[in-house]
Amino acid sequence: MPFEICVRGLVPLIAGVFISFCIEQLLRPRPALRSRPVRALAIHIGMWLLLFGIGLAIWQRPIFVSGLNLAGLLLIVLVSNAKFTSLREPFLLSDFRFFVALLRHPRLYLPFFGVFPAIGCAVVFIIFCVVALRTEPSMLSQIGYVGFVSCALISAGTGGLLLWLSTRRLLPITLAPVRDLQTLGLLGSFVRYWQEEQANNPQSAVKKLDGAIHVLPKTEDSARFPHIVAVQCESFFDARRVCKGVNANVLKNFDRLIKLSSQAGRLNVPAWGANTVRTEFSFLSGLAPASLGVHQFNPYRKLARYGVPTIASELKKQGYRTICVHPFSAKFYDRDEVFPALGFDEFIDIAAFSPDDKSGPYIGDLAVAAKVRAILLAASEPLFIFVITMENHGPLHQEKVAPGDPERLYSSPPLPAYDEFTIYLRHLQNTDAMLGECHAAIHATDRRGWLCAYGDHVPILPGIYDAIAFVDGRTDYIVVGAEVESKVPRFLDIAPEDLARVVLREAGLHQ
Repeated sequence: MPFEICVRGLVPLIAGVFISFCIEQLLRPRPALRSRPVRALAIHIGMWLLLFGIGLAIWQRPIFVSGLNLAGLLLIVLVSNAKFTSLREPFLLSDFRFFVALLRHPRLYLPFFGVFPAIGCAVVFIIFCVVALRTEPSMLSQIGYVGFVSCALISAGTGGLLLWLSTRRLLPITLAPVRDLQTLGLLGSFVRYWQEEQANNPQSAVKKLDGAIHVLPKTEDSARFPHIVAVQCESFFDARRVCKGVNANVLKNFDRLIKLSSQAGRLNVPAWGANTVRTEFSFLSGLAPASLGVHQFNPYRKLARYGVPTIASELKKQGYRTICVHPFSAKFYDRDEVFPALGFDEFIDIAAFSPDDKSGPYIGDLAVAAKVRAILLAASEPLFIFVITMENHGPLHQEKVAPGDPERLYSSPPLPAYDEFTIYLRHLQNTDAMLGECHAAIHATDRRGWLCAYGDHVPILPGIYDAIAFVDGRTDYIVVGAEVESKVPRFLDIAPEDLARVVLREAGLHQ
């Protein structure tokens, strides 16, 4: 009888492995199966055996454990597909932290997955757990302690051994998430990215980084240094590239500032639709994402905590007061822990704003501009103010087109399918007004000053992008002084890691 029970326990184990490969094939893009390296297949099977053995030791019910593991895998696949639809990137190892962020900020993530699908999945999962736990007998009560422990140890031990054997030699990866997923499979890519993180200890990696920002040695009185305001505009780009019928008034300040700018152009950002911190860290540090290795996908998760020279830390050495203004939780992306290590003296978050400052679900850009003006006018020392806006943040489909929006925002009537885009334009017009206000605020001080503004990524508008085959993920940037410039602006396409150097060069501070 104990032998028969152990054999019955093998059925959900083997069936679970088979079904797990089937579930993995639901991924978009779909991982290769036949051409996958044998060691990548072994990683998948080994991971499954290990998790099954651990789960069996806890729950004592093999069918329930297999179902639990399959449910977890299916959840990751569904989340990955939702992410790929919106962001053109599959679920990564570093994304697991966002399950915690989902609980803190559900509005940022849940609508992209779908509220009703999420509720449906939760209900089905709860029913499965209740039924399985009540109907499936415990193996421990059937075969005794020794036999049960042996089954759990054999499964976990075999899985661990298979993982060890298949990971002794590193499988090649490209750190191009889509390609690595297709080559190694979901679990194989997770394990390889984890190995890459272990091999590139962030504390050691920081010491090896080359190309970080540096400024001129301090040679003059800081009283003569200009204010520098850098505005990272959420989801900002010239929307006229998507629809030529956009009213020119939507970006009238941006157009005016381009004519006054020293340099302007497109920004080759390393993200599409989200992952703001990739562009943000590149701008602050002057480091190309590729130079960060596996840490490029979320540099704030580990790497940045160990301190990297940034435009903030370098200006701080010159006597600047360095301030970040972000009208959202300072804990988001752990900025409250990371930014002091990056050289910021002060972090002004959503606590400094009121609910009346909202424009839509988030603090409006004009309220942010008012905050910047107040800080500038009260300053006695040179300031570096880094602004991270929120108004344009999605999900845009959770908002509604207001009466008069189409007439005000378009020069020709939009298609009905452009509702999300219309909502985006409404917020974009506020961003444009903010840029004008920030430039005027710098001009109102008794000190020279520079404004740098750029988009972190294009907005999430997958339906429209697919309909018109839009693939240009570049955003836009400007670098403009407070005084009217007489020279012809330079128009260059650059990367975020080059933008801070442009700002420092114009301010006369670049080494």
